[in-house]
Amino acid sequence: MHQRTTATTATSLALAGVLALTTGCSSGTDSSPTAGSGADKAAAATSSASSGGTAKGGIDPSRIKGLQIVNDSSEDSSCPWATSYPAVPGADAMTAAMKREVDRNRQSFLGEDGSGTAECGGTSQDQDLDQHLQLNISHDFLVASGDVLGVRLNTLRIGEAGDGLMTTTYWFDGKAKQRRQALDLVAEGSRAQFVAAVKKALKNREGIDPSMLDGAFADSESQYGALDDLAFTSDGGLRIEFDSGMVGVPAGGRYKVTLPKATVTPWLSDFGRRVQQQTTDPAGTLDLGAASTPTEPAAPTIKHPGEDDTDCSKVKCIALTFDDGPAATETSQLLTYLAKYKARATFFTVGQNVAAHPDLVRAEAAAGHEVGNHSWSHPDLTGLSTAQIQSQLSRTSAAIKAATGEEPKLFRPPYGAINSTVRAATTLSPVLWDVDTEDWKYRDSGKVAQTVITKAGRNEVVLMHDIHPTSVGAVPEILRTLTARGYHFVTVSQLRATL
Repeated sequence: MHQRTTATTATSLALAGVLALTTGCSSGTDSSPTAGSGADKAAAATSSASSGGTAKGGIDPSRIKGLQIVNDSSEDSSCPWATSYPAVPGADAMTAAMKREVDRNRQSFLGEDGSGTAECGGTSQDQDLDQHLQLNISHDFLVASGDVLGVRLNTLRIGEAGDGLMTTTYWFDGKAKQRRQALDLVAEGSRAQFVAAVKKALKNREGIDPSMLDGAFADSESQYGALDDLAFTSDGGLRIEFDSGMVGVPAGGRYKVTLPKATVTPWLSDFGRRVQQQTTDPAGTLDLGAASTPTEPAAPTIKHPGEDDTDCSKVKCIALTFDDGPAATETSQLLTYLAKYKARATFFTVGQNVAAHPDLVRAEAAAGHEVGNHSWSHPDLTGLSTAQIQSQLSRTSAAIKAATGEEPKLFRPPYGAINSTVRAATTLSPVLWDVDTEDWKYRDSGKVAQTVITKAGRNEVVLMHDIHPTSVGAVPEILRTLTARGYHFVTVSQLRATL
């Protein structure tokens, strides 16, 4: 597989922005907004690993009953894309809205929406194909308490005009059982005052274009479009973020305004007041009035088989590796299959999924499997600065340690993309693969199983994904057939240690 070893400045700056956003809303009531630069965001990316904006240390998604993280990605390093959004029981309308946005961006990126040729980024033949194209959509919980839910989607499209970063907050009102837009935090009768305050805070900032500013707030429809990223700070202020090019010249970067609690509270809607309350003083439980909450299978309890004394210099070994999880149903089933054949595997986990399902990561380790690091949100690490790479990996390692008690020793760079900057940024040992099942592309259990059975050889590392039911469904045939041929299934570290 081709591995990209260079990155553009635009890529680094835009990724800095999305990484800074994933650190969450800090407290404070800075009513003097600043234009966000790539350098500023890169610095912020290293300052905090929490997501969300509560006063109690952020949102713990593992406490949201029935939560599913909807992941998808390619493993094509020439066209990297990864998407993720949460599905919370009771918030179906909000989940559907996020799904539409994710699908729209993916189809546009791949040129499948009629806007371009069906190649990476929808590029036309006269476009520079050497650009570092990438799509990465990640999410952060803003509040998940009482009867309100807030999520920010961070959509990063590298290789296009501007910095490529777009953020939108999605809201659900459990009391009314309705999806809300960001501007619905403000009462309709107070929006003129609210908009005037935002414009006043912005108008003298460097890079602000008066005509763009007026156009962004010209009418109700324009206001809903421009004011699509609102969230409360931990002390009750309201922070408004604007994408690059929305209210100022693209070179000005992102702009933010934070209105103090005392200023904004009189303008809030009933929904806005409840969101503010649950942000500053969360109830601790979320109840959106769901008719039913899907019962997640409990993480399997599998007795640790003890130390592995397999010597891969003397017997035939294979290291099965599973990326992108954990996934609530699929990973549980996979652990059961592996236990039946006393097979060990290595799981390269994505941090935002570890945070949502730490019980599954704990079960992986308890069953004798190895848990590795696969970044927090699956970006191409070669497009990041050293600080950004360290943020992606350290956040994930911290989540793994919180779940298992031990930090990982291995990491797999998303898309297999690695360069000298990535290697120098971490002490984790990189792991690639010998056999790529391409199970992300071919959702066919039989095809995936035959790929492993026919292509994998002695002491080789196999790449699979435990977020796809068809991949997990291929595992019993793989284990049955290769066990009969005398193969032993070991972790990557065991394979390395005995060769």
